[in-house]
Amino acid sequence: MVETKRMQFQAGGGIRSEDEVAQLLDTGVSRVVIGSLAVKQPELVKSWVEKYGPEHIVLALDINISETGEKLIATHGWQENSGVALEGLLDDFASVGAKHVLCTDISRDGTLQGANVELYQEMAARFPNVSWQASGGIGSLNDISALKPTNVGGVILGRALLEGKFTVKEAISCWQNA
Repeated sequence: MVETKRMQFQAGGGIRSEDEVAQLLDTGVSRVVIGSLAVKQPELVKSWVEKYGPEHIVLALDINISETGEKLIATHGWQENSGVALEGLLDDFASVGAKHVLCTDISRDGTLQGANVELYQEMAARFPNVSWQASGGIGSLNDISALKPTNVGGVILGRALLEGKFTVKEAISCWQNA
């Protein structure tokens, strides 16, 4: 896919070693997505951000929002509550210039009921140097349009595409024209 040069790719899932990071980047992947390891071994992942550059590492942070509004990161396929707050982790990763965050509101994922616009507005305002990738809940082109004013850098699409709610071409057009 990378060799087609039609678009840039980011890849992740189960990345646990620097060799895996280097191998993906060497194949031409633009960014490597790191999830649980960023929470469990932040110093290791911060060293990768420093070595390979903040443009090439994406922190995939899946969160549960408590009744009090606390944004706690879940790890290991959402099976474990890390007890780590989103904002605290990002404050820590700011020291190495972390720039890309794929943030999933777990309560919205797969629901097709719309993204958590308020979450991304709040996070983009608090961390303006981060390019946010909004994930969870996109069910219509209107949901994509609703995210544009939040200043997120991108939108993750899944179930809506699988169920034919809209096409990739329509989503790109919507995003560009929102």
